[in-house]
Amino acid sequence: MGSPRPKNDVLQGTLSLLVLKTLASNKRRHGYAITSHIQRVSEDLLRVEEGSLYPALHRMEQMGLLRSEWGVTEKNREARFYSLTATGRRQLALEEESWNRLTEGVGRVLRYA
Repeated sequence: MGSPRPKNDVLQGTLSLLVLKTLASNKRRHGYAITSHIQRVSEDLLRVEEGSLYPALHRMEQMGLLRSEWGVTEKNREARFYSLTATGRRQLALEEESWNRLTEGVGRVLRYA
């Protein structure tokens, strides 16, 4: 058996939900800003590693959920900035609904006596 996964490691299916939600504010963000936002809002309970984030961003862009463009960061560095497409907004609604059903079901099982 392998060692248990760290608790702050974001599961792959949940990562797209978190990224979509982070970008839902109509604010375009670069990769580091996305990970920083998730970590800050979760009060350090969630941490997204670059090795997970960038393949996910690329995959989501290929699926038409995100668009990207080059820009300059607040530290005057060139970076790719991501924003949500209309398809991404629809996908976010579906994933939020699915997440709510999943957590409700898990909660029911955990409360079962």
